[in-house]
Amino acid sequence: MSKVAFIGLGVMGYPMAGHLQKAGHEVTVYNRTQAKAASWVKAHGGASAETPKEAAAGAEFVFACVGNDDDLREVTVGAEGAFHGMEKGAIFVDHTTASAAVARELFAVAGARGFSFIDAPVSGGQAGAENGVLTVMAGGEAAEFDKAAPVIGAYARMARLIGPSGAGQLTKMVNQICIAGLVEGLAEALHFAKQAGLDAEAVIETISKGAAQSWQMENRYKTMIEG
Repeated sequence: MSKVAFIGLGVMGYPMAGHLQKAGHEVTVYNRTQAKAASWVKAHGGASAETPKEAAAGAEFVFACVGNDDDLREVTVGAEGAFHGMEKGAIFVDHTTASAAVARELFAVAGARGFSFIDAPVSGGQAGAENGVLTVMAGGEAAEFDKAAPVIGAYARMARLIGPSGAGQLTKMVNQICIAGLVEGLAEALHFAKQAGLDAEAVIETISKGAAQSWQMENRYKTMIEG
């Protein structure tokens, strides 16, 4: 088992870090809101740190799942960022949905400091994180990904290296383009069902067992009906 850090305990990161702890890894977490980190430790064990730098100290793998490019830069190369605490040979795995540009930027910075950076955005939503069945699309060096993959497996049913640095984020863009079309179609279909006077929930429960079925239909239709 490995000594790992997890930065960012939002709706995705909180359960992902929990799966790492459950798998037997030694986990130290960091969250901008310290109360959330304390809650995680109470629920799962492990430890919390006051800064990303402190969390990353001595870790073989540092995982992050934060909000955007700026948040990612703050927790990596900011004044108390993880890059200032990581040791040579360590691997930073970023699960944030961010830009390919920032992934390549941080890949270069990490390499110059003697450790590795893998961009590894995820798909599967909160339910996928809670159930440990996320899909991970990665960019970076093959040798480093091969080291990280067994650890990532604690919360993913599919993890694949797509190509060099930035390829993970570009693949996530492909994923989002595909989803956008499906969500638009689902919204139009539900609107039509309502306008036709149909029981929208009954309609979805029926057609979701046929060719129209999709992850978005199964997981998003209720909020669309309510909204």
